[in-house]
Amino acid sequence: MAAQTIVAFWAVALLLIVVPGPDWAFTLSVGGSGRSVVPAVGGLTIGYGMLTGAVALGVGATVAASPAVLTALTVVGGCYLMWHGATTAIRRSSAPAADTAVRGNVLLRGIGVSALNPKGLLLFVALLPQFADRHGSWPVAGQLALLGLVFTATCTVFYLGVGSVARTALRGRPATARLVVRISGAAMFVVGAALLVERIA
Repeated sequence: MAAQTIVAFWAVALLLIVVPGPDWAFTLSVGGSGRSVVPAVGGLTIGYGMLTGAVALGVGATVAASPAVLTALTVVGGCYLMWHGATTAIRRSSAPAADTAVRGNVLLRGIGVSALNPKGLLLFVALLPQFADRHGSWPVAGQLALLGLVFTATCTVFYLGVGSVARTALRGRPATARLVVRISGAAMFVVGAALLVERIA
């Protein structure tokens, strides 16, 4: 696969990643709470890895072409984001926790935020094939997998930076940190509600 194609894809992917959305809100909520953002970003990474596998195997295109399945996925994803946003916004602040149970919970939430976001699946289905060469020496599935991994790796690095900056900047500012967490939770709720309205209306 041509290096210039990968670089061109990476540039487009980066532009899409820097636009605030549920991943931003989730990462900021964890960073603002004072916890390590590694489990959160790890969850996002696993979720996008799952989407990469789905697209490379052709499952993503099948789902996107089925209105009933796509609607069901949108409802599940939208409800999940609303639930997660609401619980984040109303949760009482607590001291940063480092136990395995809390880290595992954050990891699972991260997987849900990225893997259950139908917009993410549609993005992969619409974007990745545009950069694949059906007449190239690599199989198309391999090209899609590589591009998906490029997107996922870029997300990982970017959100580790975002979360770490938020955690550092808000350390020692509990009132501001609580506000950021609540705004982030509200943002996730609004994104989830918008998904439902857009799909069902």
